[in-house]
Amino acid sequence: MAEGSNSSFDDPRLSPSSKKQPGGWRAVKYILANETFEKLASMSLIANMTVYLKTKYNMEGVLLVNVINIWSGTSSFMSIGGALISDMFLGRYLMLLYGSISSLLGMMILTITVIVPKLRPPTCIGQINCIDPSLWQLSILYAGLTLMAIGAGSIRPCNIAFGADQFNTTTKEGRSQLESFFNWWYFSFTFALVIALTAVVYIQTNISWVIGFAIPTACLLVSIVIFVIGHHSYIIVKPQGSVFVDLVKVITAATRKHRLDCSRCSFYDPDFHPRTKQLRCLEKAAAIADQNELDEDGKPKNGWRLCNIQQVENLKLLLGMMPVCLAGIGCFMTMDQQTTIGILQAIQSNNVLRSGFKIPPGWMGLSPMIALSIWISTYEILWVLQTKKLTGKAKRLTMTQRINIGLISAMACSIVASFIEKKRRTAALKHGSFKSPMSILMLLPQFALSGLVEAFATVAIMEYLTTQLPESMRTVAGAIFFISLSMASYLNSMLVNIVHKTTKKGGKTSWLGAPILRGSWTTLIVIVPKQLEAANSCIWL
Repeated sequence: MAEGSNSSFDDPRLSPSSKKQPGGWRAVKYILANETFEKLASMSLIANMTVYLKTKYNMEGVLLVNVINIWSGTSSFMSIGGALISDMFLGRYLMLLYGSISSLLGMMILTITVIVPKLRPPTCIGQINCIDPSLWQLSILYAGLTLMAIGAGSIRPCNIAFGADQFNTTTKEGRSQLESFFNWWYFSFTFALVIALTAVVYIQTNISWVIGFAIPTACLLVSIVIFVIGHHSYIIVKPQGSVFVDLVKVITAATRKHRLDCSRCSFYDPDFHPRTKQLRCLEKAAAIADQNELDEDGKPKNGWRLCNIQQVENLKLLLGMMPVCLAGIGCFMTMDQQTTIGILQAIQSNNVLRSGFKIPPGWMGLSPMIALSIWISTYEILWVLQTKKLTGKAKRLTMTQRINIGLISAMACSIVASFIEKKRRTAALKHGSFKSPMSILMLLPQFALSGLVEAFATVAIMEYLTTQLPESMRTVAGAIFFISLSMASYLNSMLVNIVHKTTKKGGKTSWLGAPILRGSWTTLIVIVPKQLEAANSCIWL
C-alpha cells in the first residue's frame, strides 16, 4: 500500500516478490496515466469516425449508420465477454493488457488505411455518384474496427475495478482513498475527452488524417508502456469465478425442476436469507427435491441442479431492474442518433463562421459534454446548496425523477432534431447543392439536449444499478449497463434498415439512401418518441 495507508492488512493478493508494499497511490499513478492516454487514443478515433468513413470511404446514409451502430454496439456487448474472461480465467491485469494490445493493433490497421490510398476508394467529396469501397477494402477496415471492439470489451469492465483493487476498503483511509481515486479517474477521462474532441479532431479534419490517426496510435502505445512499467506496484487479484455463472445455474436448475410441486418443499438456505414473494417459480432452483442432491457435509453435489436462496434472490433482484434498463435503452438510442445522423447533419451544414474559421463536424460532440457540465454545476451549486440554506436539508431529485426528466429530454431531442433536419434539407434543396447554407450552429440545441439526457437518465441509471445490487454483483451492474448501450446501437441500426427498405419500395428513392437525408426527420419525430414512451411506461409495471 501507499505510504500512510494501513500496511498491516493481510491480503493474499499482494505480490510477495515486491520489496515495497504494492497497491495504493504508488500503483494508481500508473493506472491513471495509462487511463488518460488510452482514453485520449480511443476517443480521438471514436469521436470522428463518422466523418472519416463519410469522407474517406464514401459511405452514405444506411451503410454508414449501420457500421457505426454495429461497431459501437459490439464494443459494448463484448464487455460481457471481457468481464467473464477476467473473472474466471485471466484476471483484470492481463485482461487490460491484452485488450490494450488488441486496440493498438486495430488502431495501427486504421492508421495504415489512412497512409495507403489503395486501401480506400478514391476521395469523392461533394459529389453524388461516388465509387463505393470494394469488399477487400471493407475487410481491412472491419478487421481494424473488430480489434478495437475486442479491446474496448476487454478494457471497459476492468479499468475502474482494477484501480479499486489497489485500495484496502476495509479501512476508513482506504475508502477515502478510493473515493479520491474515482474523482481523479473521472478528471483524467474528462481531460482526455476534451483534448480528443478539440485538438485531435481539429487536426484530423483540417490538417491531416495521417497525423490525426498517428497521434492516438502513439498515445495508446505510450499507455501500454506506462501500464507495464507499473507492474511491480500493482495488487493483482487472482480470478475467483463469475457471478454470471451463478445466475445461469439458477435458471438451469429452475428449468430442470419446473414440474416440481414446491408447496411442501424444503430449500437449501445455509445462510438463512429472507425470501421475497416475487418470481417464486425461480425458487425451485433452491428446492431440495431429493436428499441425494446433498453430500455428506450437507452441500449440493451439483450446483447446476441445486442452488442456494441467495443465488435465487440475486437473480430476482436483477430481473426486477429490467424495466429501468428498458427505459435506458430508449435514452441511449437518442444519444446514439446524435453521433451518427447528427454528425451527418453537421457534415452537410455550413461550418464556416463569419470570421472564416471552419468548425470540424466532430466538435459537435463537445456540446453534450458542455451541457452536462453546466447542469451538474447548476444542480450542485444552486439547487442543492440553496435548498439546504432555505430548509436546512439538501433536497435532491430522486432517481425516478431524474430518469423521467431524461426520457422527456430524449423526446425533446428527437423532436428538435427532426425540425432542424427539415429546415436544413429544405435550405439545401433551394440552394441546389450537397451542403446546406444553414449554419452548423443550428444543431447545437439537439446536441445540448442529448447532453441533458446523459446528465439525467444515463447517470441515474448507472447509479441505480450500482447502488441496488450487492457489492458482489457490481460487475453485473456494469454488464447490464453496457448491454443496454449495445441494444440501443443495434436497435438504431434495425430502425434505419426498416425505414430504408420500407421507403424504397416501388422503385422510390430511400429516405436515407441519398446524400441529402430525405426523410430522417420523419423517423426521428415519429418512431423514436413512441419507443421512448413505451420504455417509460415499463418503469411502472
